[in-house]
Amino acid sequence: MMKKGILIGMSGGTGSGKTLVAQNIYDGLGSDLTIIIQQDSYYKDWSEIPVYERNKRNFDHPDAWDWSLLREHTLRLLAGDTIQQPIYDYITHSRTNQARTIGPHLIIILEGILVLHDPELREMMDIKVFVDTPPDIRLMRRVRRDIEERGRDMKSVFYQYEYSVRPMHLQFVEPSKQYAHIIIPEGGMNLVAVDLLKTKIEALIKEHSG
Repeated sequence: MMKKGILIGMSGGTGSGKTLVAQNIYDGLGSDLTIIIQQDSYYKDWSEIPVYERNKRNFDHPDAWDWSLLREHTLRLLAGDTIQQPIYDYITHSRTNQARTIGPHLIIILEGILVLHDPELREMMDIKVFVDTPPDIRLMRRVRRDIEERGRDMKSVFYQYEYSVRPMHLQFVEPSKQYAHIIIPEGGMNLVAVDLLKTKIEALIKEHSG
């Protein structure tokens, strides 16, 4: 494959602020150059099983994602192709009938809790970033997001956090920090770290275009 794009892997625990870091980079470099790909768009489609069974799935375990499709789409974007990205419904835990047309872009930011977990994705990355934020702050952000944006109630959010989010973070997400080139404490609010990351990306763009 002829690699035409630059891939930034952006990982960290749920509620760490990695989305804000990615958005700050996107805003700084511009939409003409940059696209954000969210790992959560590549959850497996559970529409073939009953809704009450879907709710029992562990959505923080690596097996919850369609890795082969995510790798394929990432490779195609890096080659300068266009993809049809799935649109995932977090309330029904299934893919919708629609897709999002993406590409091509020079800078691809791949953002998600386990993007540094997969060896094949890591091999494609030019910069690997881990956003490191204290657990209590991450929990508060997770509760707010799941209630306001994903239609959950408080009881289900805390149950999921205790029985899947936290154990999976300790087993899979936290260990992936060892692969990061850059660790950013406090997420998108760490403007110094974000600016340094932007500078590094701009240097890669110059190398790429030169």
